Amino acid sequence: MTSLNGAVVLITGANGGIGGHFVREALARGAAKVYATARSPREWDDGRVVPLSLDVTDPVSIQAAVEQALDVTVLINNAGTSVSTPGILTHTDEEIRQNVETNFLGPLFLARAVAPILSAKSGDTAIVDIHSALSWWAVAGIYSATKAALWSATNSLRLELQPQGVQVVGVHVGYVDTAMAAHAEGPKLDPADLVTQVFDTLEAGGYEVLADDTSVQLKAGLSAPLTAVYPQLTVGR
Repeated sequence: MTSLNGAVVLITGANGGIGGHFVREALARGAAKVYATARSPREWDDGRVVPLSLDVTDPVSIQAAVEQALDVTVLINNAGTSVSTPGILTHTDEEIRQNVETNFLGPLFLARAVAPILSAKSGDTAIVDIHSALSWWAVAGIYSATKAALWSATNSLRLELQPQGVQVVGVHVGYVDTAMAAHAEGPKLDPADLVTQVFDTLEAGGYEVLADDTSVQLKAGLSAPLTAVYPQLTVGR
């Protein structure tokens, strides 16, 4: 388990709706310092928050940020991007590359850069990766594909870092009530509720967060026949 009391937390995508809640809740739980990262970091009204420039798609930016955060004990890979259309064959080259670099390679490369720092400390260290319920439901094209890849990478990281005492938590959630999901219809989880669940799981020593009914149902469906998960496959048969 990893306590947030006295922790030094690095959060990617801290300017966003979920990221801002991660910053505030980490402080509320006693974090000593929070590196609030973004491409263009904003100012915060708390001296414990350190705005830090970070573009997760840029290896040079990752290295520079890590060199400024050598005291980090908890990494939260929250930054992400999405696409406006579902069809993976209709996505542009730019959309595909942006999603792969932001949703998969960025979190993986950042985790790889931070892992030696976390492993060298005596426990109370963790990596949190924000996946998506769409990791298990391939209806969002390249977005689903990259989140599925991140899920697999998180499982690998968990196995590799467990001997060093680094806790790795994977988070699955459907729509969250933020600007990114403004176009989506249906129920949306309060971002504050999501962050509470993540930190509760982290501090309890857990490995996975299924933050809503959608995530629970989709994970349960992994063992079902493909035609049950994707009934559209039966059309015309």
